[in-house]
This record gives sequence, C-alpha cells and structure tokens, in this order.
Amino acid sequence: MKSSNRIYYNPALKQKARELRNNSTLSEVLLWNELKKKKIKGYDFHRQKPVDNYIVDFFCFKLMLAIEIDGISHATKEEEDEARQKELENPGIRFLRFDDLLVKMDMESVIKTIEKWIDENN
Repeated sequence: MKSSNRIYYNPALKQKARELRNNSTLSEVLLWNELKKKKIKGYDFHRQKPVDNYIVDFFCFKLMLAIEIDGISHATKEEEDEARQKELENPGIRFLRFDDLLVKMDMESVIKTIEKWIDENN
C-alpha cells in the first residue's frame, strides 16, 4: 500500500472521488475549511482521497491519518465501516472519526481533538 512517498489506490476511484468532492456534505465543507492550506499544525490534508480500494473523507500522508465524518448514511453501515477501517489500518493508516452533528455544532472540539491526536502521535 505505501512505498516511500506513495499511497496506492485503485485508479477506477479517481472519478468517484472527484464526484464526492464536488458534492460534499455541509459537515465535510465545514471541516475542509479548517483542514485546507495546512491550517492545522502545518499538515497537508487531502479530501475525498482514494486509498487502496476505498475513498476516505480526509487524508494526511505525512501523519498516515484518515479522518472520517459519520453522518446518517453510516448508521446502517457500521460493520462495513469497521471492516474497511481495519483493512486500511493493517498497513499503518490511523483513523479519527467524528459524528456529522459534532462537526456542525462544535467545530472547536473537533479541531482540538485533531490537534491533540497530532501532538500524541507525532
């Protein structure tokens, strides 16, 4: 999956990732506004990033960190999300998950959680 400076992904996912970027949810837009342009501790995040055979909401290569926002569509996909996360964790990707409502209602808490994770894991 990872080799030097590369993350491997299924090229068939590029178009789907582009569609997801162009049709972001409100919580994705709100969090992206906080993550883009290296605003959080100088780290470069990408949104709707293909990784292996999946697309993660946000990804930082340097931290090997995926950030996922769990909205209503994830309510019936808990087992699927867990299996997907375990598969991506095997080669070393780590995850932070946030509830859609938390992102909308308490962005400060979300940002503090991300910053704390970076401090503790870097």
